[in-house]
Amino acid sequence: MSNPSAHRHQSREALALRQRGEQAAARLPALLLSAERVANTVAQGVHGRRRVGQGETFWQFRQYEPGDPLQRIDWRQSAKGDRVFVRELEWEAAQSAWVWLDPSPSMDWASSENLPRKIDRGRVLAMALSILMVRAGERVALLGSDQPPRSGRGALASLATRLSAIEPDEAGGAGLPPLRHLPRNAQLLLVSDFLEEPAELEKRLRHFLTAGVRGHLLQILDPAELSLPYHGRLRFDGLEGEESWLLSRVESVRGDYLERLNRLRAALADFAASVGWGYSLHITERPAEPTLLALHQALASNRVEAR
Repeated sequence: MSNPSAHRHQSREALALRQRGEQAAARLPALLLSAERVANTVAQGVHGRRRVGQGETFWQFRQYEPGDPLQRIDWRQSAKGDRVFVRELEWEAAQSAWVWLDPSPSMDWASSENLPRKIDRGRVLAMALSILMVRAGERVALLGSDQPPRSGRGALASLATRLSAIEPDEAGGAGLPPLRHLPRNAQLLLVSDFLEEPAELEKRLRHFLTAGVRGHLLQILDPAELSLPYHGRLRFDGLEGEESWLLSRVESVRGDYLERLNRLRAALADFAASVGWGYSLHITERPAEPTLLALHQALASNRVEAR
């Protein structure tokens, strides 16, 4: 006998999934337009990037995609199943970049309706940087997805679709990048507010450092998070399961709050510098273009040093 409550539950899940898909589709054109505009502005001051020297070290098989040269097909590997595979070499993978956008609930916030949410600004910056890298002949992928790094307009459209579909995880606990094997000298851009304990993030990043991955931490914060501009009696509700906190005078804790935030930012910057990674802060009230230009130059510098 069928279970009516189970059917209702499945129907609710299907409806929620469809609604998320529709929301992502609605964001896609806006994301592409915004990212293209930002990338085009920055591209005027960007020069070509130098590539890692070629080598013949095998890295992995990946599924054949339209446009791959036929001579790249590995027929022996392909004969084992019903899919066609090509061989990817270490030097080709090292010319690739992975981006990660934090889906934790704390990214779903803006202090004013005139400001973008942190996750929306992160989407634009990650997409615009990917556009610049693909134009320079490199490959891009979303960290944690099942798609390998790719180049061309198709790759950008696929990445935009995936970035548009990222929404803060209501369950929380998603503020750390997933552990994945990346090739030596690959690039990794992590976009987050990084409002996590630095020690936890450092432990996660050690995985990539051990593999020789080069990276950059882009911290995105709302201006109110940098100043705590509120006064008087106010209730703060946690976005990630924390208990609410009622303060009779917000200004009484401003000094301690700012000191703790500054320590957090300094810890991120110091750790990045100690391992040869980059760190930058973007505030959502400011234009995206200066941050994008600095990001592109930092990653280009990493690529040159990897030669």
